[in-house]
Amino acid sequence: MSASVNHLEERTQDSAELLEELMPSAITLAMMLRHRTMAAWLRTEFDGYQDAAAAPPFRRDLPGHIVARSPQYGWIPAPVDDQQKKDFGHLDLIEGVKALEKVCVNCKKGDGHRVLLEKEDMVVLQKQINLSAELAINLSRNVYCKLLRTVRAAIYLWTQELMAQGLDGDHNHYTPEERAQVAHLDDPEKFWRQAMERVDDLPIPNVREMGFFERVFGRAG
Repeated sequence: MSASVNHLEERTQDSAELLEELMPSAITLAMMLRHRTMAAWLRTEFDGYQDAAAAPPFRRDLPGHIVARSPQYGWIPAPVDDQQKKDFGHLDLIEGVKALEKVCVNCKKGDGHRVLLEKEDMVVLQKQINLSAELAINLSRNVYCKLLRTVRAAIYLWTQELMAQGLDGDHNHYTPEERAQVAHLDDPEKFWRQAMERVDDLPIPNVREMGFFERVFGRAG
């Protein structure tokens, strides 16, 4: 299988290309380079984390708004104070890229996605605010987008460094010398930490919205 660092770097900047579609190529490239740590991280991001404690900080304690289900009005802001917002108004997103991207693609700009509070948290908060209604956290589309753009930016930064080391063009395999040349770049944490800091300054597109016809007829192809 051929792998092109240049092509992967271009794909990270293409808004028409979903992250779900380009990650298998990134995993293939990492395996060809014997970047086992990078490949393992990419696979976990793709499939999701088993445990929130193992997830990187850009997936944890993401801020949202607490909402309550009203029989008359549907979901409305819950009557919570600042301390309750601090205690309950955040969420870890440990699902795989495909699931998160699906949420994002189906959300309109300025919209969000509701996730019910964990049962134990819901019971505690219901008692505190004297409300029996179902409670959920509404995370904005921007929160999902930023998470996905951070993963994408980490891949972009990795490919940039690989090209800076001379690994450009198409390859069916890499020589031991070429692999040794970039062995020090098998460091996903370095790249996702850089991505967290720099994501808004990098040429990484936002997750596109699904068009009307896609919503009606499903994705083409």
